[in-house]
Amino acid sequence: MQERPAVVVGVDGSDYSRAALTYAMEEAGRRGTGVQVVSAFLPPQYRPDAYGLTGPPTPDEIRSDLRLLARRMVDEVVAEVPALAAVPVELHELEGKPAEVLNERARGAGLLVVGHRGRGGVASALLGSVSLECVLHAECPVTVIRPKPRPEVVRDPDAEAKAHDRQRVQLVDRTVAPLY
Repeated sequence: MQERPAVVVGVDGSDYSRAALTYAMEEAGRRGTGVQVVSAFLPPQYRPDAYGLTGPPTPDEIRSDLRLLARRMVDEVVAEVPALAAVPVELHELEGKPAEVLNERARGAGLLVVGHRGRGGVASALLGSVSLECVLHAECPVTVIRPKPRPEVVRDPDAEAKAHDRQRVQLVDRTVAPLY
């Protein structure tokens, strides 16, 4: 794979970043290039667990965990869409503020892909939205991805009522059939 692949994607393990990874791999396949999967983590002084009762994980431990997480996500995407196995993938775990790390890695790239939201709203409120920072400051085009809603989670009461009415009408239609 070339020094700077055409597609850079940020992942953090969330559903949004998984959807971004899928899109990035599909786009890299269409472009005939590779994808650079970037996981960023805050330096120890910015981590909420840095001052707890137990010591925070070391940067090497964090990198190892992030690499396993990213590799698992790539494997899941390839399992769902086997044709994406042909897309070259590089994994990078980098220390720094996520938006800054992604914008830096995306210099010279053809596309930066990020999820609409990350692991939590509280972190976004405290640190700023990674997707917003990327859109505002990246030196390449940025695509922000939202995952498709899961059917078992999204419920439309009107649709359920209409389905119930259709079922009732069908039952009524069966009982009012002509007798001759």
